Amino acid sequence: LDVVVSKTMGEERGHHIDACIVRIMKSRKTMTHNQLSSEVMTHIATFSPDNRLIKQRIESLIEREYLERDREDSRFYKYMP
Repeated sequence: LDVVVSKTMGEERGHHIDACIVRIMKSRKTMTHNQLSSEVMTHIATFSPDNRLIKQRIESLIEREYLERDREDSRFYKYMP
């Protein structure tokens, strides 16, 4: 039971972080990794996501084509409308 609850919480947190990242990037269009991570941590009040989890969620959003890395400077992410 604890494993199921833990897995469900992890999935819910992942979706929560994804939504937060997309909202931020939709309004800002372009940000560095550090700016985006900092802003995500500021916006999420229900739990404290660590940088590793935020980076995983950003990579997932890049794979799903919500975000892309800037071709000229890989430190920047761009929102893909």
